[in-house]
Amino acid sequence: MIKELAEIDIKPGCEQAFEQAAVLARDLFLGSKGCIAFRLHRSMEQPSRYRMFVEWETIEDHMIEFRNSDAFLEWRRLCGSYFQNPPRVEHLAVIVEGRSEDLAVAAE
Repeated sequence: MIKELAEIDIKPGCEQAFEQAAVLARDLFLGSKGCIAFRLHRSMEQPSRYRMFVEWETIEDHMIEFRNSDAFLEWRRLCGSYFQNPPRVEHLAVIVEGRSEDLAVAAE
């Protein structure tokens, strides 16, 4: 599994409109080949900054399948006009992961 991290700065005053468009765009991602999950987070310190996390089965599912699809064009049509500048995108691999309940189970 690959995690896409996109840092997105939105034009000030457009946050609510962007969030509404992102609700519609979520299904474009989730309906795409290899997409496992979609999350959009808003910065508390910088309210015009968002971080989008998308989980893909493979990097090719994102970079080839999705980027060359009608869903990508529609995502950009819905949300692109709110971007302050192009999103900064990275691909991440999980190295260490844990949850607090994991400690409780281990202690039993």
